[in-house]
Amino acid sequence: MFRRLAVLSLALLLGACATPVNRDFDASRDFGAYRTWGWKEPGVQYRPDDPRIKSDLTEQRIRQAVAEQLDQRGLRMAQAGGKVDVQVQTYLIVENRQQMINTNYGGGPWGNGWGGWGGMSETRSVDYKVSTLQIDLLDGKDGKLVWRGSTEQVVDTDTNNPAARDTAIRQTVAKVLAQYPPR
Repeated sequence: MFRRLAVLSLALLLGACATPVNRDFDASRDFGAYRTWGWKEPGVQYRPDDPRIKSDLTEQRIRQAVAEQLDQRGLRMAQAGGKVDVQVQTYLIVENRQQMINTNYGGGPWGNGWGGWGGMSETRSVDYKVSTLQIDLLDGKDGKLVWRGSTEQVVDTDTNNPAARDTAIRQTVAKVLAQYPPR
């Protein structure tokens, strides 16, 4: 029972800490002038470069989701060897994190004149993984970073379904690129 409460508490705590999209951009750039894009290879980079994280399937999903989102924003993928206004590079970063959970249980009513009784407290450490998806847009002429967006989320270790992975990546990419172009 205690373990369920601790896991539930962690899930609620982490769910409440849903991170917003972080973004930064060069305000001096005319984003309306960007019409074409292409990948700056390697298009998807992994941190750490770990075969348990790095996957051709994940890379395909990220590339497809980015292409769809940029297309919705009026950017077209440049023809091979054609002019590229913006180069795109993404990073998938997975980090180990730890959360301390303090649970108080037992004991009697406080403030009833008895001063309380029999309460116990237990602190547990919960390890989990957080993934960050970062999308960088670089100017095609000078190669300088013009826009960056990122968000992080707790890695769902129960996602063994390829369709669920695809949906999660599409939603995350859409969330990051929702703030492009900057207004």
